[in-house]
Amino acid sequence: MSACADAWRLPEARNIDTELVFMRSASSSAPTRRSRRRSLLVSSALAVALVGSVGFAAVPASQTEARAEASDTALTMTLASFKTSVASTPIITTTGTDEGSSEMRAALAASDASVAAAAAVTSDIQASGLDIGDPVTSVDTAALEKAADRLEGASLLPAPLVLGLIADVTERVAPVNDRVASLRGSLDAAVAKKAAEEAAAAEAARIAAEQAAAAQAAKAAPRVSSGGSPALAASGTSAAEAQATARDMLAGRGWGDDQFACLVSLWNKESGWNYQAYNRSSGATGIPQALPGSKMASAGADWQTNPATQISWGLGYISGRYGTPCGAWSHSQSTGWY
Repeated sequence: MSACADAWRLPEARNIDTELVFMRSASSSAPTRRSRRRSLLVSSALAVALVGSVGFAAVPASQTEARAEASDTALTMTLASFKTSVASTPIITTTGTDEGSSEMRAALAASDASVAAAAAVTSDIQASGLDIGDPVTSVDTAALEKAADRLEGASLLPAPLVLGLIADVTERVAPVNDRVASLRGSLDAAVAKKAAEEAAAAEAARIAAEQAAAAQAAKAAPRVSSGGSPALAASGTSAAEAQATARDMLAGRGWGDDQFACLVSLWNKESGWNYQAYNRSSGATGIPQALPGSKMASAGADWQTNPATQISWGLGYISGRYGTPCGAWSHSQSTGWY
């Protein structure tokens, strides 16, 4: 019975040992477990080969360890290559001399110029007080300014990380500049329109003043006699008297006050309505500045002393060449002569 008892206890003892072995195995590292498993498999395969006379080929542990070491070496080389690549990447700064740093400064300078131009055109529009035909008179630069801030804050970073920020700023500069150009063009057009309107108003006022002065002079001057020939006052030579004579002559030709106003402007420019006017450089003579003065003899032998004779000849010249005094005045304005 003692032997039987020992026989029954033996399996129990083996189980305890197995559990201890299992616990020790569980507490070891994963590589140790894999190594022991490979050794156990190799041993089992050899035992089977000896007992059953069947051959099994197994990979020696030395080769497996060599492969593991080769894998570790390859990983180390890859990491070293990555570190070298990062270390050799140029660093972009706002003061650097490399191409990337130059592009960064150029992008920031372009951004600053665009923002400044946007502020300037908005200020100019407000100061002018003009209607430029666009309800929105400002430029939205918020997105561009944020992009520029991000780029400026990226100094000292590797080039690949900054190039995208440079491109973003560059892309946002273009639409801001386009908007500034559009507003500036509208403002310039509005300024030009206002200037033209003011010039037209000033010219209209000048013409009205001249017409009023001519009308006043005509009222104060002596009239032409009923005989049909001009009858001047005793002096007979003042500009007002000459204009009064001319006014009556224009009425006889069927020309109204508008043509008289043009005639006053024309001969004010030519001679100041002075019957003795003489241009030394050209030889033009008299109120109408006939060239030569002797042409006026066709209107009367007294052409040198009688303003009425000069006016009569001058009106005939104007009628034949330009049709009306206003036609002559228009030509004189465009060319400087008539």
